[in-house]
Amino acid sequence: MRTNRTATLVSAIAAAVLATSAFGQEVDSRPNILLIVGDDVAFGDLGFAGSVTQTPNIDALAEMGAVFTRFHAAPVCSITRGMLMTGNDPVEIGLGAFDYTQYPPAEGRPGYEAYLTRTTATVAELLQEAGYFTAMVGKWHLGGTRHGGEGPQEWGFDRSYGIYTGGANHWNGGVFHLDTADPEVMAEVQAGRIPQEPYFENGEKVERPVGVFSDTLWTDRMIGFLEEARAVDEPFFAYVAYTTPHAPLQAPDWLIAKYEQHYYEMGYDNLKRERFESQKQNGIIPENAPFPDADANPLLSSWDDLSEEQKRREARSMAVYSSMMESQDIHVGLMLNYLEETGERDNTLIIYMSDNGPEGFDGDGVLSSEALNEWIDANFSSAQEDIGRGNSYAYIGTDMANSATGGLSWWKWFIGEGGVRVPMIVLPPSGEDFARTGVKTADFASVKDLPMTILDYAGVAHPGTAFGERDIKPPSGVSVRPWLEGTAESPRPADAWHAFELFGNGYVVLGDFKASRVRTGMYGDSAWHLYDIRNDPGETTPLDADRPELLVEMVALYEGWAEEKGIVEVRDDWSPWFGFPEDR
Repeated sequence: MRTNRTATLVSAIAAAVLATSAFGQEVDSRPNILLIVGDDVAFGDLGFAGSVTQTPNIDALAEMGAVFTRFHAAPVCSITRGMLMTGNDPVEIGLGAFDYTQYPPAEGRPGYEAYLTRTTATVAELLQEAGYFTAMVGKWHLGGTRHGGEGPQEWGFDRSYGIYTGGANHWNGGVFHLDTADPEVMAEVQAGRIPQEPYFENGEKVERPVGVFSDTLWTDRMIGFLEEARAVDEPFFAYVAYTTPHAPLQAPDWLIAKYEQHYYEMGYDNLKRERFESQKQNGIIPENAPFPDADANPLLSSWDDLSEEQKRREARSMAVYSSMMESQDIHVGLMLNYLEETGERDNTLIIYMSDNGPEGFDGDGVLSSEALNEWIDANFSSAQEDIGRGNSYAYIGTDMANSATGGLSWWKWFIGEGGVRVPMIVLPPSGEDFARTGVKTADFASVKDLPMTILDYAGVAHPGTAFGERDIKPPSGVSVRPWLEGTAESPRPADAWHAFELFGNGYVVLGDFKASRVRTGMYGDSAWHLYDIRNDPGETTPLDADRPELLVEMVALYEGWAEEKGIVEVRDDWSPWFGFPEDR
């Protein structure tokens, strides 16, 4: 047994969770938890959600489990991961800010540290204390780098392996993001070398093997950890944070060719329409949902305006993106096979989700970076045939990101539904009462609800306002287990509302409606608008004039929440990419 547990903790829960085997041995019958997170997976990227990408394993989970078609994450990765680990609002736990771009007046203020702070307790800590074997692999992105904070081994994980930042090369140790404020990184750049991303195992730096694709790296390491759990016969909490299909776009060569011609023939508009129609047929969006008009988005361009070379490059990049999703699905299947072979499948709660919508950063468009483009041009191959390999660096770009969401608008970084509405599947243990097999629900749920659901299935009560010797913020997420078991009519209480803010853009959801405000610095008009996001998921038709009283009510809810949480107001013209106009 592990030495970081005490006999008292185990004995306190033993009576409730231990059963006697046929051989007279005590066995722990509590369910395992397998939490799988894809990185930048769009609402329409999976087969069951409208894509031609082959994802049979995740599709099978959707058929056996419950699919949440109106599930909200945050529009960027670290913010989602903080909510996922705690059930808290981001500003309560240091994640009112995003580490890659922070609003200058908010820097240093409580709640805006841009890493997970000791004002919370993670689900891993609570499960570890209750006797679970806890392990995570992949992308942490909640602290532990030069920016501050701590890695997963300080937050309740017995075993961990991966990166602490937002991304990395999928074939080797090269960095994804150039931290220009880090002198060691810039020294490597000035020497003409690609800086290397630190990898950590249980808090210690390790060398990443070259030539092993990221999905394989994470999956193999997690299975190794789970073998340790099996050896000590403890229930496990396994957090698999895949880094696919996050940029840079890279994938095994043998997967890419099958998708390239399809995306070349589709182009932007036809691809979005194809996914939109498929989502309606598959029950992911309503049959009467209106199609989002590309002309309403100032950042989008036309496929017909591209040169032949540009079209081929866009198609190749999107094909690699699909290949990354197929690779992820293959490795999810390997995880599921492992559970079957070890006899743990029927006693495992499985959750699959994405952390946000697709990345819309662009190498050529409005959201491009001249400095980053110069570094990429100097260090990576621009050859068409190299896109997907470790010596290349590509994005799907703004227009393909918009197309990937199908019936939604906008993408990662934005609070439009394309940025925050993501795939999510829950498959309870087979021995549990489960009334929602194959159900697709359009009722609202939040990423904050998942840690509470996990704790509910594990039989672990959240401590509320204190954990050990530290004061913590109580979570506001709710367990969706009653709905999964058929004892509740909806995943969340009917009168529950949800508020969110990032980069000065905010929204509140109440029932079927969403009131949102997007600043001019992020291509909005800084005014509040009301949408019926159940029937109009693409947010095509504002209801401000039709339901003015409801809009006023919802704005008041948001403003009260923002005041209570200490949300810092952001100047209308500030951009998270380009700063203040006077500084550009």
